[in-house]
Amino acid sequence: MHDTEGIELNRRELLTAGTLMIATTGFPTGGQAAAPTGTAASGAPTSAQITLDVNGRQHALNLDTRTTLLDALREHLHLTGSKKGCDQGQCGACTVLVDGQRIVSCLTLAVMNEGAKITTIEGLGTPTRLHPMQAAFVRHDGYQCGYCTPGQICSAVGVLAEIKAGAPSHVTADLTSTVTATGTELRERMSGNLCRCAAYSNIIDAITEVAEQSS
Repeated sequence: MHDTEGIELNRRELLTAGTLMIATTGFPTGGQAAAPTGTAASGAPTSAQITLDVNGRQHALNLDTRTTLLDALREHLHLTGSKKGCDQGQCGACTVLVDGQRIVSCLTLAVMNEGAKITTIEGLGTPTRLHPMQAAFVRHDGYQCGYCTPGQICSAVGVLAEIKAGAPSHVTADLTSTVTATGTELRERMSGNLCRCAAYSNIIDAITEVAEQSS
């Protein structure tokens, strides 16, 4: 049995001693935590000089490499048609076309899209010369507040391109037959674009009209 005579240590002193021991042994010499691998010692974010092809124009940008394509479009190129809704890829308000395919721009980094052809709602048409899908949305009243509409239209254009290419969806019954733009197909493919105003039936009518005109 150890001899504890002469040792007087209360609870507060014990906690203080333990804290000092952790502080002196748990960190590298000098009192500073080691920087993670690949991170600048200063902690400053890494930036990159990139060129984005947006709506047929080249844009040279110096961006933080963590910048999403959505933020690059809105904050740096001032193309505010693409909307930031959930910022989690769940609402579809930020949908744009990249090399003809629809993507949610809040879930892709700007630096990943250098060299790709990016099309936003501003690049589909103009107020005096609307894209057929934009004109159809107007005719069928495929919107109310309009916040989700740019994403809905870009997604709709991408959907018809998918169908034209023969890409099946979850509800395609026969994978060996030609895919057609039925109401069921369109609703399934557009299910990632939410409309809080619930203009869904009018949106499907607008897409159906464009599909019939282009067939």
